[in-house]
Amino acid sequence: METDLETGNDQFHAEVADWMQAHLCGRFEPLRYRGGPGDEDAFPALRKEWERELAQGGWTGVGWPQEYGGRGLDIAQQVIFHEEYARAGGPGRMGHLGETLLGPTLIALGTPQQRQQFLPGILAGTDYWCQGYSEPGAGSDLANIHTKARRDAGGGEWIIDGQKVWTSLAHESQWIFVIARCDPESQGHRGLVFLLVPMQQAGVECRPIRQMTGTAEFNEVFFDGARTAGGNILGNPGDGWQIAMTLLGFERGISTVGQQMHFEHQLQMICSVARKNGAAGNPLIRNRIAQAWMGLKVMYHNNMRMLSGPVNGELMREAMITKYYWSNWHRDLGKLAADVYGMEGDIVVDDDIRTRLQQLFLFSRSDTIYAGTNEIQLNIIAERALGMPRERRG
Repeated sequence: METDLETGNDQFHAEVADWMQAHLCGRFEPLRYRGGPGDEDAFPALRKEWERELAQGGWTGVGWPQEYGGRGLDIAQQVIFHEEYARAGGPGRMGHLGETLLGPTLIALGTPQQRQQFLPGILAGTDYWCQGYSEPGAGSDLANIHTKARRDAGGGEWIIDGQKVWTSLAHESQWIFVIARCDPESQGHRGLVFLLVPMQQAGVECRPIRQMTGTAEFNEVFFDGARTAGGNILGNPGDGWQIAMTLLGFERGISTVGQQMHFEHQLQMICSVARKNGAAGNPLIRNRIAQAWMGLKVMYHNNMRMLSGPVNGELMREAMITKYYWSNWHRDLGKLAADVYGMEGDIVVDDDIRTRLQQLFLFSRSDTIYAGTNEIQLNIIAERALGMPRERRG
């Protein structure tokens, strides 16, 4: 006998699916399954229009509390939304960093004035954010920050000097959240500040980084006397590391369900090519496809286990394996795509599926490097999840 909860969830599945079918069409049709990792520079202007379309339909900030303009959906309904969004071919979100990372951090740790200033633009799909964390000497070793921030004694503004790198969609963003060192005598995690900085100003220069995929969705960002208002600081000077880690905790949240659905679509494309070109007749290829499918199921169930924990940005132990697991799985999926094509995969032709799977192969190798290398992720699992002795550091 079906419960009221199951009936309600079925109705919500249908509501999201019907909305996507009615809206992801016409001028938005080219966006289906586009704009994911390695394809983030696809149709940027149209994807910004799509963000506004989502906002008008009430599909931004679905998990945010209603008091902050969100929809206040529970975990089960948020999962349903992301599943149906991905199943319909919803494009990669231009507002992802603002909605899923900065927004929840502002709700948890921001002042009333900061929430009033920044949350409405994120929800409306009009204000876009990028992440100023990594630096040339501070990528996986994020605590080795050299970008400096100091208070202007006269006006109270923060003045920023330094460089960030691998900054996704910085060239499409109006704002950047920045970790900088406010105590010049400090080292490591101490003496950092978390600032909200406007991108469109004379002291900020954004330089695209061209990749071997031919795309340039991320950038170097240089600060030379860039300024932001004195009130655009989260927490207090010295709290930067704690706030940065809270924000990263939200990264392993509900949106990982949509990522997993995107991976499923990529696997389906590989299976379609394997059937068409005969690679499916190779037992080794069939075994790797089966292993990839099982890996997806493991990923999904760990996501569900992870989402049963706290939603305040604090990472459960189960969440600490997430990045290591999916990045290695996705890299291997890229290798599988290349092997299914064989030598044909080395040739550039006017074929949308082949182009996207070639991008998958080329870009997925970086998955085990960005957002913390495999080696860093293993240290996190050992030290923070298992409580093992810390690795000796210089």
